[in-house]
Amino acid sequence: MRNLDMTTLRSFVAVADSGGVTRAAGFLHLTQSAVSMQLKRLEELLGLDLLDRSGRGIALTAAGEQLLAYARRMVALNDEVIGRLTDQAFEGEVVLGVPHDIVYPAIPRVLQQFNAAYPRFKVQLLTLNTSVLKQKFARGECDMILTTEAEQQPGSECLVTKNLVWVGAMGGSAWRQRPLELVQARHCIFRPLVLRALDSSGIDWTSSVDSDSDRTLEATVAADLGVQALLEGTLPPHLEMVDHGGALPQLPQHYINFYAGENGGNEVYQTLARLLRQAFGESQAKPRLKVAG
Repeated sequence: MRNLDMTTLRSFVAVADSGGVTRAAGFLHLTQSAVSMQLKRLEELLGLDLLDRSGRGIALTAAGEQLLAYARRMVALNDEVIGRLTDQAFEGEVVLGVPHDIVYPAIPRVLQQFNAAYPRFKVQLLTLNTSVLKQKFARGECDMILTTEAEQQPGSECLVTKNLVWVGAMGGSAWRQRPLELVQARHCIFRPLVLRALDSSGIDWTSSVDSDSDRTLEATVAADLGVQALLEGTLPPHLEMVDHGGALPQLPQHYINFYAGENGGNEVYQTLARLLRQAFGESQAKPRLKVAG
């Protein structure tokens, strides 16, 4: 197997761009003989004439013109990799806040893609309730946050709207019981809406689980001891949407909103924002217009 050498490719590109070995040598800070030797080595490796030396100047052969496009891309990619892995401008930390119920499946994929692009940049992930995340963001403790809210808020960007749905155990029947056992976190932003919907429908309900632990709530619902309201598409694998046939009230849609701080113009932060938009289905979202604050 033959491998192209980046140094020879760089010299080849320099000669093609400058129109001569002498000028390319000056650009590369090499001697003319060194550049000529690299070109000869490249031609010997490929077994092709890359330069037409029959005229007064140097011109590319057909093979040389074909190689030039590849060589430019390879040199550029090489420089990008070196820059990303060694440049301290791409080293640091970003604090991202995400409500627990929308972490899966999108966020692990976003973190993996971001790490591949900026391996020296650390993402500190905070999973808290929307209300707490907004407080931290206001205090400057988070660089960017995602929220689940009933509407688009001033200063936010709506990534997507999702239906709020009733969720229960696989094949469970807790949704049939009355009073309905509701398993919803104390400070969950969905809770007031869910209670309002139940009260408006005249459905008696009770809540025996007093916790903000998502694991505790999931375990309770999975044991068929109650039902919970979650955003469609964010369900844990051991729970399912309840096919209640109208026995439970319809719940409103919710917005997944995105807030970015003052560093939003930074290339690194822009990349993370782009990955978040893609992961939450940018094509499904409403126009990304910031509401005037």
